[in-house]
Amino acid sequence: MDRYEVEGHEVLEAKVKPTGNGAHIYVPKAWTGATVKVVRVTDPSDEDE
Repeated sequence: MDRYEVEGHEVLEAKVKPTGNGAHIYVPKAWTGATVKVVRVTDPSDEDE
């Protein structure tokens, strides 16, 4: 696993959910228009175990 250092205002931990041919996460409506970064912290196959 790589290590990243990111400066920001808030951290949100959420589970990615399938949508059509892709996937999404929900963030607070107050974040609308903000620039965000998403970091995957687990392998998808780890979640099934």
